[in-house]
Amino acid sequence: MTDDTPTRNIALLIDADNASWHALDPVLTVLAELGTINVRRVYGNWSKPGLKGWQDMSIKHGLEPQQQFDLTKGKNATDMKMTIDAMDLLFRGRVEGFGIMSSDSDFMPLATRIKQDGLPVYGFGRGTTPEGFRTACTRFFDVDKLDGEAAPAAPVVNVDVPIDEALPPPISGTRSAKKAPVDAELLKLLIDAYDATKRDERGFVSLSAMGQLAANRSSFDVRNYGYQRLSDLIAAVPNFQIEKREGGRAWVKRLR
Repeated sequence: MTDDTPTRNIALLIDADNASWHALDPVLTVLAELGTINVRRVYGNWSKPGLKGWQDMSIKHGLEPQQQFDLTKGKNATDMKMTIDAMDLLFRGRVEGFGIMSSDSDFMPLATRIKQDGLPVYGFGRGTTPEGFRTACTRFFDVDKLDGEAAPAAPVVNVDVPIDEALPPPISGTRSAKKAPVDAELLKLLIDAYDATKRDERGFVSLSAMGQLAANRSSFDVRNYGYQRLSDLIAAVPNFQIEKREGGRAWVKRLR
């Protein structure tokens, strides 16, 4: 498991103007590993033809549509409505985690504020999502990589228990995600996490403990690199060696 229990009450808030409905299925799969999604709301101006796909998904997945008219040309009030609702849910004290599905950097202050109350924020956006929103989230997921293929672009409407190495299985009927190259930034992240983890007499560290430290960097999630398990990602990096021990627990040693 992750640092969240399966019974954690999660609220999923979706900015339909800046999120593709094609990515909803894998997003729900990820959140199901983090808690129970009891609040599911999608925000937009439903008079716009571009949101037809979201209307259909609302019926399929039990989303609660939130109508928000564009009061000023060139702008929409969706962001403000989502923020107000999120703060209402926060202060009621019944929600224990938030999922925000949007590629809009305007939600950075909201994510930061929720985290200040000790609640996790899971962001879901495209690869072009501004870094500010990515890092403001507890964890950020690139929706283009969750199901192994890029989701169609959203319509242009109006613009701590140690982390577990096991992650949700691939979505049925989709291709395996393309593996991203292990670049210098990712390698440094893994090495820093290894160096900060307590080693045994042979120089091995617990993979779950190492993963927990790596996850402190909000944008880090192995699915963003095309892997389903942290152990699979580590095994693809020649700098490390993985060893399975009693009970199936994985341990890691840096080779260079």
